[in-house]
Amino acid sequence: MRKLNQLKIKIFADCADLDSILELYQNPYIKGFTTNPTLMRKSGILDYEKFSRQLIEKIADRPIALEVISDEFSEMERQAHKIATWGKNVYVKIPVTNTRRESSAKLVRRLANDGIKLNVTALMTNDQVRVASEALRDIVPAYISVFGGRIADTGRDPVPQLKEAVEIMSAYPNQELIWASPRELLNIFQADEIGCHIITVTHDILKKLTLVGKDLSEYSFDTVKMFYNDAIQAGYKL
Repeated sequence: MRKLNQLKIKIFADCADLDSILELYQNPYIKGFTTNPTLMRKSGILDYEKFSRQLIEKIADRPIALEVISDEFSEMERQAHKIATWGKNVYVKIPVTNTRRESSAKLVRRLANDGIKLNVTALMTNDQVRVASEALRDIVPAYISVFGGRIADTGRDPVPQLKEAVEIMSAYPNQELIWASPRELLNIFQADEIGCHIITVTHDILKKLTLVGKDLSEYSFDTVKMFYNDAIQAGYKL
């Protein structure tokens, strides 16, 4: 199997804990960072702007994707312009639709024409990819985030779909496809194999990077020891 240093894909950390982010910042394999309101809420963040500015102040040399927090396109537009002023490395995340299922494509086009780097997020179909890609064209550097993990949660194999997404976007060199919400470390290698540009990875999966290439016989033995030691420590008797 391929080693981590042989991968072409860029690994972005997907998290909202400042200490964890700064720790990951020391890892040369981590090429950027993404977050979203759900992760921020889980981390107990109360001040969106304060946290975001702290993050950008600490990390100015790698991409950071920050999401708008409105359901109205006019307000999304205002917020996008504001967020974009926080740092040259900021990509503004725009959801593919609002909660009324209205496409954000027109907003995406306007923001791209205004020179704002974008991350169109929460896509799960290649029809959505086509619309977003056409809206972005090659105006600004931009990401399109397809949630491969959530596609897999429905029992579908995300690999063929994301492979097609790479082809759809290939006409525009400024666009990069993100495999979002992976469920296991294997997804990094799958995404790399199909030519995906970026994969966003949560802290729990990133912790498994040390397992890449581990001898399976040794891993089997470690597992046997784990079961035995846990049984002893629990004081189980038969």
